Amino acid sequence: MLADEKLMGFIPAKNLAAAKAFYEGRLGFRVVSEDHFGISLETKGALVRIANVGEHTPAAFTILGWEVADVQKTVTELRQTGVEFVRVPGLKQDELGVWAAPSGARVAWFKDPDGNTLSVSQHP
Repeated sequence: MLADEKLMGFIPAKNLAAAKAFYEGRLGFRVVSEDHFGISLETKGALVRIANVGEHTPAAFTILGWEVADVQKTVTELRQTGVEFVRVPGLKQDELGVWAAPSGARVAWFKDPDGNTLSVSQHP
C-alpha cells in the first residue's frame, strides 16, 4: 500500500520567508512551488512541504533527518553555509557536534529558523 508510494514530509513554519531562505539558501533544496499556505521543496526521492502556521512550539525531538554518506563532511559543508549545530546535554559530541551512538551511527543536530530540530546521520 503506502510503502510503495512517494513519501512527503511536513515542517511547520511561522515565517515562510525565513524558512525559504534557510532550506533553499543554506540546505540547498530546490523550491517546487510556493503559495501563502507554504512552500514545497524537492529532495532526493521525496517532497518536503514547509507549512505556514500561525502559532508553533517546536517539538523537543528531531522532526526530520537525512542519512548521509559522510556525516563529518556534511556537517563541515553545512557549517560553511552558516548552519549552527547544537550540543545535546548528556551526549558526548566531537568538536563538530557529532555524536557516536552505541549502534555505530553518527548523528549531528541543528535547528531551522522556527526552532525545529533536524539531523544528519551516517549509519554503519
